[in-house]
Amino acid sequence: MTKHFENQIESLKKKILHLTAMVEQSLTEAVRSVRDRDIALADKVIAADESIDEFEVEVEEDCLKTLALYQPVASDLRFIIAVLKINNDIERIGDLAVNIAQRAKSLVTLKSEDNPFELPEMSELTLAMVKKSIDALIKMDAGLAREVGTMDDRIDDMHKNAYRTAESEISKSPKLVGYYINLLGISRYLERIADHATNIAEDVVYLVEGNIIRHQIVE
Repeated sequence: MTKHFENQIESLKKKILHLTAMVEQSLTEAVRSVRDRDIALADKVIAADESIDEFEVEVEEDCLKTLALYQPVASDLRFIIAVLKINNDIERIGDLAVNIAQRAKSLVTLKSEDNPFELPEMSELTLAMVKKSIDALIKMDAGLAREVGTMDDRIDDMHKNAYRTAESEISKSPKLVGYYINLLGISRYLERIADHATNIAEDVVYLVEGNIIRHQIVE
């Protein structure tokens, strides 16, 4: 392996970690904008998405360029493939953070009611899944990555509960349908983010062990 190729690999590592940091910040701020009904913070998340998209494209182009120039094999090839897949999931989490921020802005314009959903707990768990999947990537820790999958079932249960809660609350207060639909949308976005965190964790296992486990994190 040439020194230039080693430098390319190190550059890819730094770039994917920088992208994950950008997206993690956006997601954290999007969740906070919902909690605090903070329009300014929601706008900040929305504005940051362009930079995230541009950086995601840069990482993808670097991966493709490295594949074309060096035709890596074995663990090096596995690393670049994993980065390509993780790059896509990270960018999608960024998009979903924007969706959450947009819902936060909508909630400000609607009548504020007591929140019967598990959104605070769901947000906290989803953030923990994203952080753990990223930590697993940084540490190249397949064991840590496998823990992410065990958390996803709880998120799925919370989202199912949100549907049942929305149906019940809307039947009692039809005038608040917009409010509950927005809360349900946030629940859906968090559930999808958890899925992307699980994808990242699966790719870390592939990267470290060479095993394709997909939807079978827990052995």
